[in-house]
Amino acid sequence: MIFDVDHIVWHLSQFFELEPGDLILTGTPEGVALSGRFPHLAAGDVVEIEIDGLGRQRHTFTPWEAPRG
Repeated sequence: MIFDVDHIVWHLSQFFELEPGDLILTGTPEGVALSGRFPHLAAGDVVEIEIDGLGRQRHTFTPWEAPRG
């Protein structure tokens, strides 16, 4: 990661009041996306996450299309 967790929490707390249960998503660790060892998400792939007490999200990826007109 470019910034360590302490720095990220400090930086965000300058703009938000962080509360218990808040999630901070930091993205992909350095080198993972460009390594070629892992496939990228593609049209039709499904990503599903669940957090006890909050619920489940399910997303199906579709290709982006430029607006017509």
